[in-house]
Amino acid sequence: MLDKKALYQISSGLYLVSSKGEEKQAGCIINTLMQVTSQPVQVSITINKDNYTTDMILKSKTFHVTSLSENVDMNVIATFGFQSSKEIDKFQSFETKYDTLDNPYIVEGMNAGFTCKVVHTLDVGSHIIIVGEVVESEVLNQDNSMTYAYYHDVKKGTSPKKAPTYQEEVKTDKKTKWRCKICGYIYEGDELPADFICPICGQPASMFEKVEN
Repeated sequence: MLDKKALYQISSGLYLVSSKGEEKQAGCIINTLMQVTSQPVQVSITINKDNYTTDMILKSKTFHVTSLSENVDMNVIATFGFQSSKEIDKFQSFETKYDTLDNPYIVEGMNAGFTCKVVHTLDVGSHIIIVGEVVESEVLNQDNSMTYAYYHDVKKGTSPKKAPTYQEEVKTDKKTKWRCKICGYIYEGDELPADFICPICGQPASMFEKVEN
């Protein structure tokens, strides 16, 4: 038996990884950052091959990764986690800084940042593991880091389909469900109130779609 809910017990945080090409910049939310060595300091990220951010990282050979705090505005997750950098400039709505390798990043809602040079990659199917040597790092504030459990249990967040932890929803014959087309939040009820506002990304009722059973 393979109970995928057991995977939720693996502790992990939420991170914003970003990079920049000649004409565009890209960033997305991941939950797979790990320190792999101390001398030199190296970290690994696991990212979906189909992400536009992945192409940027592989071409530039650099990336910046910041750790989300529990106080991060959920609009940050809605923007970087559920939209495509290929279609929009995700950074245009936030104050953007650039590290010494010219990677974009934001400090709003982040508690630490790392500038990395790509040193190894490993193809693992739908995703690719990228190991980067940390050339710069900084503490941005003392807020608690947002864990994946906190995101699910307290913020009631969901996983985008390209995330390694995404699990397809099991449909039931209970209440009618309405899904936010921006962040994936599910509202349960026979009718969706006309004045309903998504608690995750702040979108109005018009941005919800009925989930067919």
